[in-house]
Amino acid sequence: MLAVWQRTNADSTLAHCVSQLEASGALDNLRIAAGRMTGDFRGFQFADSDVYKVLEAIGWEAGRGDVSAFDRFVSDTVDLLKAAQEDDGYLDSHVQITRPGEKFAELRWSHELYCLGHLLQAGVAWARTTGRRDLLEIGLRFAALVDDTLGDGHTDAVDGHPEIETALVEVYRLTGESRWLNLAQRMIDLRGHQLVGPDPFGFEYFQDHAPVREVDGAAGHAVRQLYLAAGVADAYVENGDDALLAALERIWTDMIGRKMYISGGVGSRHRDEAFGDPFELPPDRAYAETCAAIASVMFNWRMLLITGEGRFADEMERALYNAVATSTSPDGCAFFYSNPLQVRTERGGAHAQAPARRVGWYACACCPPNLARLIASLHSYAATTADDGLQLHLYESATVRLGALGGDATTATITTGYPFDGGIHVEFDAPFSGGELSLRIPAWAESFELTVDGVLTHATETDGYLRVAGNGIRSLDLALDMPVVVHQPHPHIDAVRGCVAVTRGPVVYAVEQSDLPDGLVIEDLVIDPAAGGTVGAVDPELGMPLLTLQGSRRGEVPGEQPYPEWRGGASRPNGRMDVSAVPYARWGNRGPGGMRVWLPAS
Repeated sequence: MLAVWQRTNADSTLAHCVSQLEASGALDNLRIAAGRMTGDFRGFQFADSDVYKVLEAIGWEAGRGDVSAFDRFVSDTVDLLKAAQEDDGYLDSHVQITRPGEKFAELRWSHELYCLGHLLQAGVAWARTTGRRDLLEIGLRFAALVDDTLGDGHTDAVDGHPEIETALVEVYRLTGESRWLNLAQRMIDLRGHQLVGPDPFGFEYFQDHAPVREVDGAAGHAVRQLYLAAGVADAYVENGDDALLAALERIWTDMIGRKMYISGGVGSRHRDEAFGDPFELPPDRAYAETCAAIASVMFNWRMLLITGEGRFADEMERALYNAVATSTSPDGCAFFYSNPLQVRTERGGAHAQAPARRVGWYACACCPPNLARLIASLHSYAATTADDGLQLHLYESATVRLGALGGDATTATITTGYPFDGGIHVEFDAPFSGGELSLRIPAWAESFELTVDGVLTHATETDGYLRVAGNGIRSLDLALDMPVVVHQPHPHIDAVRGCVAVTRGPVVYAVEQSDLPDGLVIEDLVIDPAAGGTVGAVDPELGMPLLTLQGSRRGEVPGEQPYPEWRGGASRPNGRMDVSAVPYARWGNRGPGGMRVWLPAS
């Protein structure tokens, strides 16, 4: 699934994003700032970041494939950025066009440092994959101005949207220049002192309500929270400040345990795109922004690297296969901004906050190019190598280059049908003698079986990973049991009390109106949880297996009365029927109608 997704991203999504940068006016904004054309600024104030994310996506793709089709776009855009950049290094088309001369004057909403962060990350991507540094140099000139203006000993101010923190740490890792790590740490330390100023959304929205080391959980705007958490994790790796790690643990525990949807989506409130109260998780009003799910992947990835604990890989996987995957169409050219877990039969529209279908772009277009950059770099999340061996985190058919790690072995070839098949085969091109081979055992796997060189083998599981000594291994097979599992909600999640959800492996399933018989609307479907579910055929349109559940029609539907009198007991469902469930990631691709992840239980 991940490999197909990367190919689709490279073959379709990247070109689609480039065309939309023209159509949306994002490139024209930079042309106006460069004096190459006249006109008014178009789009949201952070439109420059859309350009930078697409450049970053192409940069990561350049490290694994042919991107010559984008050579002209990349070169022209880099030249355009050079032309738009002012002599002192400043580059933000929104301010340059709408408020010239007012640099860093309104950081609460301007997104100037947010845009710079994405520019720096695009530069890092190209420098790491190809050695190309012209884009990075543009970002470094702007970053130097920020350091001279807002760095230590200068004005105390933070951007209303965290993002620059993780970018600065990456620049430090690439260049070795400590000023960038110091600036990142300063941005983190300034958070929580209410420097953004009062706003109707409140200080939590901007992650400025409490110092980072003192926060007690996940709060405020979900994307801002998780981008900041990713940056704090990066800073912790470099400075070893245990108070930062303790804060990250509190944020993660609160998010995973009380504020996350079963899909891995986060953010339940539309007004401020924010985490709600504990267990405030309505399925039909789930905001669950795509960018928030992407940020969750990035945060969990960093926590995995810090701790080596499989629980973080489990949540990275949950978000990736469900909350992130559902946000894009199979052709990679249509998207969701928010990702509800229930769509009512009579819902219409395709705008960001009430999606009944995916669309090609949004006025606030942060999600599609963000998706493109994540998927272009997805292979980096699958496996890691270290002095003590090879670690496999996400299972996909792939080839891992081992370098000097594997002894005589130079590559590991992985073959699997994951996430719909629990069989993983690893084949080395020569005997592997490179320390331990660590295989993740997901928390959902009720049992597993390991065979090494054809021999059934017992291995030790630690922190969610099976550890196998690399003593000349040529091949191994891991078989993960993947039963259909029926889940009930925590009793405090009032919105889905009396409902169940169904998963198989890491994949969450949903029922769509298009699979129900004529005359039955999805609101009147009842599921028998005791019957469980079975794996059905592969849907030819989706290319993924469906599940078959046992359902029935709700009895005594009240008709026109919204609040009929209670007559005691529960109505008996009418009849029994087989009901197909599709992977949640692929709902909305076979026709219009309602959808539910949480299904009323008989």
